[in-house]
Amino acid sequence: MSVTAAPAATAPAAVRAVTVRTVLRSEWIKVRSVRSSFGSLVAVLVVALGMNLLLYVSVGGPEPDGKGDPVFRALFHTNFAQVAAIAFGATAVSSEYLNGALRNSLAAVPHRGLLYAAKAAVVGGAALAVGLVASFAAFFAGQAFAGKHAIGIGEPGALRGCFGAGIYLALMALLAFGLTFLLRSAVGSLSILVPALLMLPFVIGDMSAGLADYLPDRAGGAVLYQTPVGGLGPWTGLGVAALWSAAALLAGWWAMRRRDA
Repeated sequence: MSVTAAPAATAPAAVRAVTVRTVLRSEWIKVRSVRSSFGSLVAVLVVALGMNLLLYVSVGGPEPDGKGDPVFRALFHTNFAQVAAIAFGATAVSSEYLNGALRNSLAAVPHRGLLYAAKAAVVGGAALAVGLVASFAAFFAGQAFAGKHAIGIGEPGALRGCFGAGIYLALMALLAFGLTFLLRSAVGSLSILVPALLMLPFVIGDMSAGLADYLPDRAGGAVLYQTPVGGLGPWTGLGVAALWSAAALLAGWWAMRRRDA
């Protein structure tokens, strides 16, 4: 009587199918299919381009007399686009907490670290790609209507500023991403970040200018200037903003790992 060896144990098909590529693809599908997150992503481009054209066509730019830093004048739209970037990072996460969607995501991808990293990579990558397109498009569109005050991409600091603006927008999206995982609420995240980024630097600046330079908005915004006004250089300031985003991502990961879905 012959004895047939038992087949080697194999992992269930569903488990074998969970790869980095498939998780990244599924997270990108979520971003595209959820109206709030995809709309916020598109708004980064629309707001950047629209505000720059509005300012230059209607009044000749944020400073029509040509005074002030020329690179910051050309990239002034980033101040408005960052709100859309924050909204994108927040809504991309908050959709997971609607109707138990996160439980379904964890059922499909049991490894929480893989799910969190893939979602962060998709959100950060999408925000970076759209942010770069928005920065360059708004720069060239605005300068086409800037008249005698127009600058070219070869202007000292202009190319660096356009690239830096795209990176900065991605960092703001990731900052909101991590904070929303921590709070489990896009409304809570936006109610903290938007006032903090738009008003807090001015409030603290009146009391301690040196401390205000290290806030994410002020530090990251240094890359938008030909000659930064604070104590941080362009890339050093962007590095400080990256540390804020990294801290938020770690806090979000801690919350996701500790809490039930």
